[in-house]
Amino acid sequence: MKPLPLTHLTPVHMQSNITARVIACIEHANRQLNIRLPEPKISFNQRGKIAGCARLQTNELRFNPVLLTDNFTAFMEEVVPHEVCHLVAYNVYGRVKPHGKRWQGLMEHLFGLTGHTYHKMDVTKVTGKTFAYLCLCGQVELSIRRHNKILRQQQRYICRQCNEVLRPS
Repeated sequence: MKPLPLTHLTPVHMQSNITARVIACIEHANRQLNIRLPEPKISFNQRGKIAGCARLQTNELRFNPVLLTDNFTAFMEEVVPHEVCHLVAYNVYGRVKPHGKRWQGLMEHLFGLTGHTYHKMDVTKVTGKTFAYLCLCGQVELSIRRHNKILRQQQRYICRQCNEVLRPS
């Protein structure tokens, strides 16, 4: 059966391909490292600007369906190996820095990739409402979650450049 062109892939087909890629990456890691990692639970319910998330203790991978639809190739080539590598690092080394030397070494060794902490995908579709705050540097946009914490007096936020407490504009 001939694979569908990217323009004809439905979200269901994309998720199926991502699941198959996860399994292939796990099997590859098992062979390369002579280990027996179980298949993780895979879900497509990650929200916000995060492309994917590895939940180490529950052996679960979560992927953002909105970003997946717009960035299928990046998910297949980078996001899936990135998240699988978090599970591998946890199972091989225990608790380590999420993007530290051990994780980076596994990314290079297993997948021939340089590990990056952040993706460069367009997040316009998944960016929530923001609220304007001010400091000496000018205007800063805060998420609704941070805005609500300020309103409930649970948190203050400080500008990383000028160290001034952010105040509503």
